[in-house]
Amino acid sequence: MAKILVVEDDRFLLNAYKIKLNKAGFDVSTATNGEEALQSLETVRPDLILLDLILPQKDGFYFLQQYKQKFPSSPVPVIVLSNLGQQEDIARALSLGASYYAVKSDISLSDLVSTINGLLSKSSPK
Repeated sequence: MAKILVVEDDRFLLNAYKIKLNKAGFDVSTATNGEEALQSLETVRPDLILLDLILPQKDGFYFLQQYKQKFPSSPVPVIVLSNLGQQEDIARALSLGASYYAVKSDISLSDLVSTINGLLSKSSPK
């Protein structure tokens, strides 16, 4: 069972992601800010990270920078789900190592599960 770390500060969305991903057969762990997410990586080894950018304390950009420094050759895909839809934000997240970027209002939970499955099938060793 693939493990997914969901980093989201909106409790409603966090629960919605968790329920949908659990139903889709994923083992889900959660964090509500970038610092908590980085700390959880000491105990949780996710197969994929779902990351919001606008977070309290340490934001998603900070998480991406720190994650890249701590795990420079990590094959773990990071999907950014954000309300930020500006081209600069998208380019910045992708340059920091995000594998995929979606604006929250533009992607359904079902499409999200399909995207996750696609990225996991690409990143898993054959």
